[in-house]
Amino acid sequence: MKNQDRLEAWIANRNGAEPDSNCLWWSGAWWSRRKFAEKVEAAAKALEAGGFGPGSRVACFLPDCPTVLVLSVAAWKLGGAVVPLNMKAGTPSIVKILRHVEPAGVFLFEGMESLVEVLAADGIPAATVGLEGDLPALALRSVTPESPEMAVIFATSGTTGDPKAVPLTHANLLDNARGVHENIEGFEKGRVLMNVLPNFHALGYTVCGLLPLLFGLPQVILPSFIPIRNLFEALRATRTEVLIAVPTMLPFILGAVGKGEECPDSLKYILTGGGRLDPTLDTRVRDHLGVVVFEGYGLTETSPVISANRSFATKKIGTVGPVLPGYEFEVRDPEGRVLGAGEDGLLWVRGPSVFSGYFRSPEMTAERVVSGWFNTGDIVRVDSDGFIEILDRASDLIIVGGFNVYPQEIETILNQVPGVAMSAVIGIPNAVSGEVPKAFVILREGAEVSAQSLIAYSKEHLAHYKVPRKVEFVSELPLSSVGKVLRRELRKLEKTSGKAS
Repeated sequence: MKNQDRLEAWIANRNGAEPDSNCLWWSGAWWSRRKFAEKVEAAAKALEAGGFGPGSRVACFLPDCPTVLVLSVAAWKLGGAVVPLNMKAGTPSIVKILRHVEPAGVFLFEGMESLVEVLAADGIPAATVGLEGDLPALALRSVTPESPEMAVIFATSGTTGDPKAVPLTHANLLDNARGVHENIEGFEKGRVLMNVLPNFHALGYTVCGLLPLLFGLPQVILPSFIPIRNLFEALRATRTEVLIAVPTMLPFILGAVGKGEECPDSLKYILTGGGRLDPTLDTRVRDHLGVVVFEGYGLTETSPVISANRSFATKKIGTVGPVLPGYEFEVRDPEGRVLGAGEDGLLWVRGPSVFSGYFRSPEMTAERVVSGWFNTGDIVRVDSDGFIEILDRASDLIIVGGFNVYPQEIETILNQVPGVAMSAVIGIPNAVSGEVPKAFVILREGAEVSAQSLIAYSKEHLAHYKVPRKVEFVSELPLSSVGKVLRRELRKLEKTSGKAS
């Protein structure tokens, strides 16, 4: 890979050309690009002193903060990669994914000291770190090196509950960030962008954090979306123009405005991803806030943006727009035959933003990647103008507040409870988060297990958004001829029962 194709080289060039321009806003003050570059240089020295080198990986469990960006660029300077992870995932899940990605070390949010001991017992060096980019000394371990072209690994649990790690290269991320910057209205150089989505989420990391560093958009970093009062204060203080959001954030924003919060007239654009945007919500935002909403679509495996409505003049409500330049796409039937325009089928894509395969998982890769084409697993319809409508998920994926939740992971936990014979989980509608998990449970004969105890057990072993909100005890589950639970039948029963919340 040429040096000019690496992310840290692009960022260094931008920093050098505009050293006094605003880079990021944190805790009430702007950092210049010069200050950011100095933080990166110091962090790189600290990593190198700890033994970090080409092909190594460093993981972090941190809220949105400058440290995530500083650590990323420092790791790239040394030829390594960064692994941003969900600090609320639960200790069993954390240990499982760390064993899979094999980091040289881990940096943790202050307050997670107990996890340092757990990881040390597993042979993983770890230390707590502040939020402003200053890394503590940490003696790192030697790990099996990967390609220096690898920049980031995003991690989820996978559909089976096993670790599913998505490695993205410098070329993947650069292509995707550039595609958004050059093709979607509102991402021009100099516009102030709000970075409030979680950094372990590909949309939050790439579009909110990385794109501004690469292409000269000052970014406003908030640790979290809640309390929403902080969001509005930051919007007003920084004259933010672009907000990246998941659809479930919009009712909270509208509700706050309805209660008297002032939305600054500087805010011009909201780009949504991570779940379907209700067309009525699009209209309400435009009517009450005077803000243009662009709905986009993507997956972690595609770095992440595949398509988006690109301008107010061309947007089609109810669609996720056309694919970004550089993508090829096909709509195929389940047997792999390419379908014609307007026919419903699985969306397959390929292009420079698409990953080459799952981290150390050739079997999983073979299931989704064929001759460079990636099966998104989503059923779509594409109109004559190339605008994509997402019809359904071919898998049983549940999306809670923009985050992916896999039923089998929850079922694995529930089935560990003494007295549980079998369980099945589906997503049911929820006014706040879009969907929440609901569990159907068969108990063993004579067992006495309450819904509350199952929910409590889930809270101990799963991230909060994966915990079932409802548990229904049943005597049987709909099964296929080979004994596979038919979740689609459960969804039909739930819909006709009128019990969905």
